[in-house]
Amino acid sequence: MFESMEKLPVQEMLWRLDRFRSNILEAGLDCKAVMIFSKLNIYYFTGSLGNGLLWIPMDDEPVFMCRKAEERFRLESPLERVAGFRSYKDIPGAIGEFGLKVPDVIGAEKTGINWALAESLQKRISNVTFKAIDHPIVRTRMVKSRWEADKMIICGKRHHEALYHLLPELIHPGMTEHEISIKIWECFFSLGHQGMMRMQNFGEEVFLGHVAAGDSANYPSVFNGPVGLRGEHPAITQMGYAGKVWQDNEPLTLDCGFALEGYQTDKTQVYFPAGWKVPDQVQKAHDMCIDIQARVAEELRPGAKPEDLYEIALKMAEKGGFSEGFMGLGGNKVPFLGHGIGLAVDEYPPLARGFDDPLQENMFLALEPKIGIEGLGMVGVENTFMVTEKEGVCVTGDEFSAIRV
Repeated sequence: MFESMEKLPVQEMLWRLDRFRSNILEAGLDCKAVMIFSKLNIYYFTGSLGNGLLWIPMDDEPVFMCRKAEERFRLESPLERVAGFRSYKDIPGAIGEFGLKVPDVIGAEKTGINWALAESLQKRISNVTFKAIDHPIVRTRMVKSRWEADKMIICGKRHHEALYHLLPELIHPGMTEHEISIKIWECFFSLGHQGMMRMQNFGEEVFLGHVAAGDSANYPSVFNGPVGLRGEHPAITQMGYAGKVWQDNEPLTLDCGFALEGYQTDKTQVYFPAGWKVPDQVQKAHDMCIDIQARVAEELRPGAKPEDLYEIALKMAEKGGFSEGFMGLGGNKVPFLGHGIGLAVDEYPPLARGFDDPLQENMFLALEPKIGIEGLGMVGVENTFMVTEKEGVCVTGDEFSAIRV
């Protein structure tokens, strides 16, 4: 009676599974099967945001153990092996329907399950060694297929259209951060933004993003990024504060993500009041961020190391005299230049020290060089780039100057 809005192509699913198994072997893990618990990774491997547990043998077809909405799963996923599931004690019987057994070594997505559920699993599946396979998962997801890349490219185009072309006609100094947030949502929703964005690191949340007028951009932030913000309330540290008005002598910094068909792009756009005589140091700081973004984008080729890209940015900021405010002021300073992005905003790898996995073609990375200025706010850029054989290709627009409003 129902038709799926989209069904993951079977070859796309098989490509992901093959790469995942290869990454497990490359990591030296000797697990015979893998358990995936989080809905986001279940979606990645099956095409459906299923409620249950995904069992992936190393040498056989996967089985999805479904707690609820088996009909929806079958509509959306090409995976044919589906079994009923209520409790971890049902695992042996569920996979047994397909001639599979519980091995003595199992890979487990340990960040996809909480402590209480992990203890419950260990009680019901005894005499088993569980090995973490979280890193092979993120290394699999960090390289996008053509199917994924096409979605992100469309997402990026709409993202740029909203922040660069549509929004400037709707905002002006004198508006509160909250009022500006509403206008951003109007632009985003008009272009198909799906409302929900996802973070994968434990405890991180995102809703629209950062709307920071003036010194709000240096306000203490618990979010793991350089832009500060007051947020809606101490309980909702996202979007913008109804009590903060954008003044005609300060920048407005918007760090807001766009989501389309599950995939996300990241972009920061800075706006200057039309009549503001921008101080030289502010303009120089913004121009420095554009230069850093351009220089690092040149190196977004297969083989480049994330830690080396971060060092390029640090040296440029130091040479330009902006080390103190680069990537945040004081407690807001973060030790990275950017991050992977896709189904989650904060995907692997961060562009930071200690991360030396070489880049691969068709990775997507958000570069976000920003500079905080004491007592005034923050300037800078952020855009999403695709790694290609020649250089990084920006998918979120080709205009990076601050916009006069």
